[in-house]
Amino acid sequence: MSRAFLVLGAVNAFLCVVLGALGAHGLKSILAPDILTTFQVGVQYHFYHAIGLILVGLTLDRFPQARALKFSGILMLIGIVLFSGTLYIVSVTGWKGLSMTAPLGGMSYMSAWLLFAWAIWKNKSV
Repeated sequence: MSRAFLVLGAVNAFLCVVLGALGAHGLKSILAPDILTTFQVGVQYHFYHAIGLILVGLTLDRFPQARALKFSGILMLIGIVLFSGTLYIVSVTGWKGLSMTAPLGGMSYMSAWLLFAWAIWKNKSV
């Protein structure tokens, strides 16, 4: 399972670079500055959680039976889709109705980090 999170983290980091370049070069002349900022926030949080997925994968190598770590990684993936994905779609399409899902993604991100910390704390061998 750690390998899966490492691969998912690396692929998501790659996507962040692609989307960041798209925002900086392709969308800069198309989107209004405030909408471009929204897109860039999506990339920023996406990148943080791509690194988080890599951390989950590395930590699972040390604690392979830690179910809470696995769930933390799953929550990070859910957050990427619901928070960053929503910001990307809303920025590019202007579909404001979808923005209601972004807070769910934010809660997934926060829950993932708390669960990550709890899983490490719970394992007394660290």
